[in-house]
Amino acid sequence: MTTSPPASALAHPAPVLSLRVPTDEDAYHWHRVFADPEVMEFHGGRPAELSVYQELTARQRRHDAELGYCLWTVTDEAGEVVGFTGAQPWPHAHFGPVGAIEIGWRLARTAWGRGYATAAARTTLDRLRAAGVPSVVAMVKERNTRSLAVVERLGMRHAETFALPDGAERGRRYELAL
Repeated sequence: MTTSPPASALAHPAPVLSLRVPTDEDAYHWHRVFADPEVMEFHGGRPAELSVYQELTARQRRHDAELGYCLWTVTDEAGEVVGFTGAQPWPHAHFGPVGAIEIGWRLARTAWGRGYATAAARTTLDRLRAAGVPSVVAMVKERNTRSLAVVERLGMRHAETFALPDGAERGRRYELAL
């Protein structure tokens, strides 16, 4: 009698990625890989100044030192920086899940469609569990079908749909107990 392999065995193997605490130099890498307007479509629509990434990488180093997690730099199998994934306290005080830990990712256009976001997010969830984080949220713009697919693959539960502060778009909040 022959049996079929489990569905998970038929899937492509997870990509080989590394996650590390961002360095000063990573601000330059993030600035370069996120200079693509397509990558920034759901993050303000245009590339940010280098100073934004310098502040962001510095804040992530503080988060890692104080909390044990952050938005980590993601490198591919060749050691190239392809973006970030990780978690941080929800950064907005005027809306959203204030006090929650938000999981997120942003990858270079060249890294899309290769399973990187899901693989890196799964590693993030493992690290958050180890750090004792009880739950996470993901805040995703409703039109961002790629990120919506990732939250579904992670098994996150859709908790609410809401109007974004600008009133022009809607977002979805997903939750996952760890």
